[in-house]
Amino acid sequence: MSGYFLYHSIGTFPGKSEAMAAALSDFSAIWSAEDDGQWPAAMAARQRFIGAWSKLIDVPAGSLTTAENVTTALYSLVGSLPEAQLKGRRFLVAGDCFPSLHFLLAKLAERFGFVLDTVPLRPGETWVRDEDVIARWGEDVGVALLTFVTSTASHRCDVARLAEHGRRMGSIVGVDITQGVGVAPFTVPETGVDFVVSSSLKWLCGTSGAGVLHVRPELLAACEPELRGWFSQENPFSWDLDKFTYASDVRRFDHGTPAILASVASLPGLEWAMRTGIDAIRAHNLVLTERIIERALENGWAVASPIDERERGGSVMLTLPEGVDAPRLVSELRTEKLYSDARGSTLRLSPGTVTCDNAVEALFCGLERRIGWRERRAS
Repeated sequence: MSGYFLYHSIGTFPGKSEAMAAALSDFSAIWSAEDDGQWPAAMAARQRFIGAWSKLIDVPAGSLTTAENVTTALYSLVGSLPEAQLKGRRFLVAGDCFPSLHFLLAKLAERFGFVLDTVPLRPGETWVRDEDVIARWGEDVGVALLTFVTSTASHRCDVARLAEHGRRMGSIVGVDITQGVGVAPFTVPETGVDFVVSSSLKWLCGTSGAGVLHVRPELLAACEPELRGWFSQENPFSWDLDKFTYASDVRRFDHGTPAILASVASLPGLEWAMRTGIDAIRAHNLVLTERIIERALENGWAVASPIDERERGGSVMLTLPEGVDAPRLVSELRTEKLYSDARGSTLRLSPGTVTCDNAVEALFCGLERRIGWRERRAS
């Protein structure tokens, strides 16, 4: 039995260890060879990673590049936009966006002259409603950053609807797809967003350090990243200090010598997800998440995620009853090889491909035994 419920953190797939080891071993042999083939092979490996990501979210060649993580990708994008798109305008985000991005934007607001406007959660609710985002979104919003699936409630927003509203308002619309890509259907043509940031962790079963940034080709020409370097040029080997010119495609968002290892280590997970198919991954996940929700509701426990699967990512969050020590609960479940985590009083459960059907039963036996009948909420 695999009781792995941590796909919101680090995803895995059958044979992951062997596939990653083989990829890294092959790269090690190339990188250690006493010849001049290292960089051509390394750049080709990075390009395979970029190509797989481009196919996954259906974007054209030359519009997606690598980043260390989602935060650096967003920083690079913000620092590239025309002044008129930011200065004196609002930058709209939801209150349940990934905190790292809010921390970044709060610091950048003063320097770039925008107002960071955070749409709050309604009292007693666990995610920001789409209609509240739209109600807050006027023509003075220069940029809006959406969260495809939230990390605290697994709420899946209607990206296409929100992006359409943004276009009417004249805003640049971006989306962080980290928590949903690989388990919920997403492509750029179906949503119409201007830029995408993500990592290769979670449902794509990659490693840290393998972030990506996609920028719509029509927007690229207006972007001049302040985070730039020799790889930002059309010809990286141009050494004329007075004749820097940005590359014509998304390579303008590259900067120093690119990191390679994270791309190499993450490509097996990407390829596995694409071979398996998002629909198949989603189908297995839905069977288990529906069972989790059903059992939680039978016990009268509060489900902090949307009940409607069309509004939910691949996770189910439960609000633990008052008095339950969440860290202790997670630790005790771990002794039974049931792996989850908690944010405050919210227990996060994300079953994936390796998670067995009987693991849900084992999980609820463990939860019921530890939470106790007297602490259960009334049905």
